[in-house]
Order: sequence, then C-alpha cells, then structure tokens
Amino acid sequence: MRKSLSNFLPGENTRMMLIATFIGLCAGLLTIIFRSLVDAIHALVIEGGGSLLGIDRGGWHLLLLPLLPMAGMILLIPLSLLFPGEVNGYGLPTFLRKVNLENGIIRFRTIVIKIIATALTIGTGNSAGVEGPIAQIGGAMGSQVGQISRVSGNRLKVYIAAGSAGGIAGMFNAPIAGIFFAAEIVLLGTYEISSFAALVIASAMATVVTRGWYGEMSVFTIPHYTVVNYLVEIPLYALMAVLVGLAAVLFIRVFYAVRDRYRAIALHPQLKPLTGALLVGVIAIFFPQVMGDGYGYMEDVLHSKGIAWVMLALVLLKILATSVTLGSGGAGGVFAPSLFIGAVLGGAFGSVAHKILPGLTAGSGAYAAVGIGAFLAATTHAPMTAIFLLFEMTGNYQIIIPIMVTSIIGTVVAGRFCEDSIDTVDFSREGINIHEGRETVIMKSLKVGAAIRDEVDYISEDANISELLKIFSMGKGFYFPVIDSSGKMTGIVSLQDVKNILHREEKERIAYKVGGICNRNVIMLTPDDSLFTAMQLFDIKGIDEIPVVESLSERWVVGMLKRSDALDLYKREVLRRGISAKAGTMGRDSR
Repeated sequence: MRKSLSNFLPGENTRMMLIATFIGLCAGLLTIIFRSLVDAIHALVIEGGGSLLGIDRGGWHLLLLPLLPMAGMILLIPLSLLFPGEVNGYGLPTFLRKVNLENGIIRFRTIVIKIIATALTIGTGNSAGVEGPIAQIGGAMGSQVGQISRVSGNRLKVYIAAGSAGGIAGMFNAPIAGIFFAAEIVLLGTYEISSFAALVIASAMATVVTRGWYGEMSVFTIPHYTVVNYLVEIPLYALMAVLVGLAAVLFIRVFYAVRDRYRAIALHPQLKPLTGALLVGVIAIFFPQVMGDGYGYMEDVLHSKGIAWVMLALVLLKILATSVTLGSGGAGGVFAPSLFIGAVLGGAFGSVAHKILPGLTAGSGAYAAVGIGAFLAATTHAPMTAIFLLFEMTGNYQIIIPIMVTSIIGTVVAGRFCEDSIDTVDFSREGINIHEGRETVIMKSLKVGAAIRDEVDYISEDANISELLKIFSMGKGFYFPVIDSSGKMTGIVSLQDVKNILHREEKERIAYKVGGICNRNVIMLTPDDSLFTAMQLFDIKGIDEIPVVESLSERWVVGMLKRSDALDLYKREVLRRGISAKAGTMGRDSR
C-alpha cells in the first residue's frame, strides 16, 4: 500500500519545482507591496510635504527641502530601536553572509523590516535603491518556505536564491536578469542544473504576477537605439567602458570610506542617519536629481535630454549622496544608484562624442543606456546580470553588442584596481573569500594543532628492520616519523617501504637500517597550518596521515594528523556553529 501510494507522490525535483513556483508567486506579490509602499510614502512626504512647505514654489522655500529626507530618518528611529542591527545601512553583504557562510536561516520579520525601512528611506528622498532590499525580501521568503519544508542546507540556499531571482525579475520586469542576478551575486556563480531550474521558475512566476498588476512596462523605459557606425562607435564604447570601470572603483572606495568614517564618529547611532539625510537635502537644493532612486531623471537622460556638465556633476554627487545615505544608517541598496551613475556618465560621454562626431554616432541617450549596464557590471562584478537586464529592457539586438563590450571591459578594469565588488569588500577585510563557500571558510578557521594526536610512535633512523616490524605488528599505524640522534624528524617510513624488502633473506633484512629505506622527501604540517591546507595535501598526495612538526626549521615531531581526525574536528565545528547560530536567534527572539 505504501509503495503504491509513493508512486502518486511527486519526486524530489518535482517538489522543488512546485515550491519554486510558490516562492516566485510570493516574491511577485511582495514586489507589488514594496513598490506600492514606496510610491505612497513618496506621494505623502515628497509631493504632499513639499507642497505644504511651499518647496514646489521655489525661492527661499527650497531651504526647507532637507526636512523631507530627514523626516524619513526620524520615522526610521523606532524601527531601528526595536530591531537593532537589522534596519540601518547597506544590508546585501549581511544577506550574502547568511546565505553562503552561515546556515541560510533568515527571519520572517526581515521581510517586514526591509519593506518598511527601505520605503521610508527612499520614499522620503534619500539616495538609495529598492533592488538590493527586494532581493533580500524575496530571499527571506525563500528561506521561510525552506525552513517550513525542512530541507537541507544546500536546498535552502537554492530557495533563497529563487526568491531573490523573483524579486529582481518582478521589480524590473526582467526574468532573465533576475535569474542571473541570483546565479552571479546570491549564489556567487556556483549552481547546478536543478537549482538553475528553480531560479528560472521563480523568476518567471514573479514576472507573471507583476506584469498582471503593472502591465509589461518596466520601472523606466529605454527608447530604441541603433549603432550608427560600428567602426567608430565600438571603439568609443570601449573607451567609455574604461571610464566606467574607473568610476565604479571610485564609487566603491568612497562608499566604504564614508561608511567607515561614520562608524568612527562619536555620535549617537540614531542621529547619524539624520546627518546623512541633511547632507542629501542640501545637495538636492541645487541638484534635486540625486534624491530617491533617480528613475525620473534617468528617463530624461535616456531620451537625450540631459546636459553634459550637469550629468558629469551628478556622477560625483550621486556617489556622495548614496554613500552618506547608506553609510550614515539609511536603509536601501546600491543597485538603483549604480544604474543612475552609469546613465549620467554614459550620457555625458555620449553628449561629447555626438557633438564631435554628429554624423557617425548615436545620440547621448544610447550611451546612457549602455552606461547603465556597464556601470552596474563594474560595480557588482556581475556582467551577465547587466547584459541581460539591458537586453530585456531594450529588446534591441543592435545595442546588445555595445552592452556586451562595455560590461566586460568595465568589469575587467574595475577588477584590475579593486578585486572586490561593492558587495564583498567587508569579507575581504575579514580575510574571507566568500566565493569559496561556507565549508572552505570553516576549514580555514581551524588549526591543525586542534586535531593532532599527541601520542606519537617514532623510530630512530639507526634502528633495524626487525625493530620496525615489531612496531608495525603492534597495529599502532602505518606511518611512523623517523628521527635522528638529536630527536628531529628526518623522514617517514610506511608499511609499503617495508614490503619492498620483505622478500629478502632475514640476514639481508637485518642489514637494512630504517634510515636507508625511509622517505626523506616528507610532507609536513605545523600546528598553525589550517585544516584547509591539510585537506588539500591529503587529496593531492593520496595519503591518510601527515606528520606535524614544531616548525619547518625546527623539525621536532609534535603529533600525527589523520584525515579522519581532521574531518571529525570539522564536523564538530559545523555542529557548534549551527548550535551557536540557533542560540543567538533564540536570544534575539526573547528580547
């Protein structure tokens, strides 16, 4: 009966597809809620508040403009007091840490916190983006579904990525870009065919939901452009890509320099976001384009309505405004600011190029569109996401070639001067290569000295074979360090070394000394070496034991490391970290 019933139940892959469908639908609904709340707060504070204060009439009333972004940061205070450490700042690196280095357990309240905090920040005119937060919101939904389903750690990671894919796809009406965002940024480029299928389904379902609500319009429209002369414009796009790559490096360094400076300032944490909002408001008095996500002005730039010197100034001002908004403690992401900076930088470059070569180049809007993809790729080190995002927004096969060229060149240039993307700087500062994954990070954190066995049986290089055979017959192992008269290790002898002379007569065997048959080209470890280094040596050499010496210069044997002991230590550490993470979560719940 049980066997016949199992035939009607969905298989593992089918269950995953069904769950991915549900996650995608939820991500689409959350995107609608999120965008609606941002729009509502914008209408209430920027439009309603601006009209009430007379800011829309200009004149001296413009001096009141900083009050609007500051209002958002004031409204953020109760939330940040209620959930300390979960509200303020740029949250995507923390999200990536939970997904790739920790257990992937993301709280349900993360969904609510990110929606409200980001809506208050962006809706009141502070410079940030909704795309990073919607990726976290969708990912948190995926985590919740995975926890309820009681899936393994790897499957939970896939569900989180599926939710992020759905969030980005729904926000931009770009399902393919959502897939590659999750694959390149959330999963760090490591995924299997089965997990890729989950990303595809979740992304598609989220797009179905948002298209059903908003129609097929994206967050901003890009006109149809063409390449006027490939021989002229492709070199120009390549030159622009170099500038974009350098600008991306500037953005990353300014962003973290400002954040570090804010962390060092002796000011109450709840007051810091107010200072950031004040500075954004002051900039906005003269350049209101820096406020919010900037999509409105991007529309003008994409339609070739931007002024070159204004766009060039906005490159620097948007970098500064975004850095102080998020560095001071505002909530949001850097995705939309990256699109804005790329658009104005590309627009300024295109404006100059078109004036110099009017008959051989497209208008500045074409360069602005390509700049969007190039700067996003250079900043996030995710060129495929940028390429497909622009392709889905334009649907233009002609402009796809400049987008591909600039995205790759921009990423290479940025990587040459800054190995980290804007999302991985903190990990490198901690000495963590997040692309290695959780298992490698744990292995690198453990030392060989914690796994070795102190009881070591070693043998003198002057001992004869008969003495060595007695040691082997006692069954204490198959590898023994060989020491000289001073007690330092000179080699290692194994059972295989002895087998090579067992066929000889006993009189001949007695003539052999251990020093004559041992392997003197010895692989050694020290107690301070990492378990990751040890496991690499185990795999490369195909051995099960490695001698551990005090140092490579002072070869006093302190123990033997066995592969099994190394794996046991790793498993205990994984268990300990899992328990600690759970206890920390329970502790936060009790508060």
